[in-house]
Amino acid sequence: MKTYKIATIPGDGIGKEVVPAGRQLLEALASTSNSFGFEFEDFGWGGDWFRAHGEMMPANGLDALRDKDAILFGSAGDPHIPDHITLWGLRLKICQGFDQYANVRPTRILPGIDGPLKRCGPKDLDWVIVRENSEGEYAGVGGRVHQGHPIEAATDVSMMTRAGVERIMRFAFKLAQARPRKLLTVVTKSNAQRHAMVMWDEIAVQISKEFPDVTWDKELVDAATARMVNRPATLDTIVATNLHADILSDLAAALAGSLGIAPTGNIDPERRYPSMFEPIHGSAFDIMGQGLANPVGTFWSVVMLLEHLGEAEAARRVMRAIEAVTADPSLHTRDLGGTATTAQVTQAVCDQVSGAVQRKAA
Repeated sequence: MKTYKIATIPGDGIGKEVVPAGRQLLEALASTSNSFGFEFEDFGWGGDWFRAHGEMMPANGLDALRDKDAILFGSAGDPHIPDHITLWGLRLKICQGFDQYANVRPTRILPGIDGPLKRCGPKDLDWVIVRENSEGEYAGVGGRVHQGHPIEAATDVSMMTRAGVERIMRFAFKLAQARPRKLLTVVTKSNAQRHAMVMWDEIAVQISKEFPDVTWDKELVDAATARMVNRPATLDTIVATNLHADILSDLAAALAGSLGIAPTGNIDPERRYPSMFEPIHGSAFDIMGQGLANPVGTFWSVVMLLEHLGEAEAARRVMRAIEAVTADPSLHTRDLGGTATTAQVTQAVCDQVSGAVQRKAA
C-alpha cells in the first residue's frame, strides 16, 4: 500500500479550523482504501510562531518539508503582524523556496450554490485561472530610502524573465489543450506597461505556435473583469501575471458564490519539490473559532492534491461528495446564506466519502 507523506500547515485564523477538517477528510478517504494511506506531520508555523520566535517559520523550515509528497496549507495573516511579514515569511517563502511557479485556481458554480450572476448557469462559468507564481509584481524587488523624511521614496519592481514567462505560458497552453474547449485567454496590460508586459505578449505568440489546436485570445486586465461578469461563457482557461491573477481569481470565486469554496494549488510542474494546496479565503480572523468557516475551499484543494498525487478516482470521489453536500441548502455555511457549521459540513462530506450516507439509507 502506498503511503503519502502530507505536511499540514494550518497557519493563522480559520486555517486552524479548515486544515484539520481537510485532514479529517483525507483520513475518511484512506479508511476506505486498500491501495493508499496518509502519514501526516503538522507544522505550527504562522502568527503564533512569530510571537514566540520572531519569524513566521524556522530558517530551515523548507528542509522539514522537502521529503513530503504534498503540503496542505491554511492561511497566512494576523491582524497584529504586518501583512508583508506574514506573507513573505511563510506562504511566499514556501512557494518561492520550492519554485511552485504555477498557481492553479479552478472556478465553477457548484450544485446548490446561488451565484450572483442571475443569467449565468453552471456551464457558463467553468474556468481555470493560471497565475504566474514566482516573479512578476511579487518578485520582491525594490526598496525604501529616506524613511520618515519628505523625500522618502519606495519602489516595487515587477520583474519578469523570459524563462519565467515561457514556462507559465507553456503550462497554461498545455492545460487549455487538455480541457474540452481548448480555449485560452492571455490577460495583459501591455497598453500601459510597455516593457515587461509587451514581452509577456510576445512570448504568448511564440508559445502559441506549439499548440495549434488551442484557440486563444488576448484581453487587457481591466476589460477582463467586465468580461468575467458580462460574458462568462466566453472564458475557459485564463493565464495572467502574479498580481493580475491574484485579483481576478478572487472575483471569479465571488462570481461562483463565495471565496469560501475556492481552492488553489501552488504547483511545481517538474515535481522537484512538494506542491502546496490551499483555500484562497485567507485567515478571516473575524469569524475565527466560531465554527463559521466554510471548509469546502479546503476540500476542493484536497481534490487538487489527490489529482497531483495521481489518485484520480479518489479525487473524483471527493468531488462528488462535495457536490452532494453543497446541493443540500441545510449544509450551507453562513457565507452561502446558511447556518451550518464547519463541523457539520465536514462530517457530511466525510460521510459521503466513507459511504456512511449510503449505509444509513439502506
